[in-house]
Amino acid sequence: MNHSEENNALPPKTCSIERLVTVEEDVQKVLEGKKTATRRNGRYADVGEIMELKGKKFVVEKVYSQALGELTDEHARQEGYETVEEYKESILSFHPGMPWLPQMRVWVHEFRPVNE
Repeated sequence: MNHSEENNALPPKTCSIERLVTVEEDVQKVLEGKKTATRRNGRYADVGEIMELKGKKFVVEKVYSQALGELTDEHARQEGYETVEEYKESILSFHPGMPWLPQMRVWVHEFRPVNE
């Protein structure tokens, strides 16, 4: 399956890639290689799209839907945290009053540095 076929199977983006990683702490984690994915309530990027952070480029390799209840500590490490609980606490600190519902679905955007 090529990139355009993969993207055709996904719903339209709800935001632009420039908004994918915006919190300074997360930007630093990406630049340091500690964060290789981000989860959002909408789709912010297509596979193959390039995100630029402080002059460094990252290519989106995978975009897929995931339920919060499916998260493992390995997923939390993709986000730059040691455990799901640590990740959950961070997310809820940004979104006060938001419930953490296991059945709630988010969009996962996995990326890697572009070797230029």
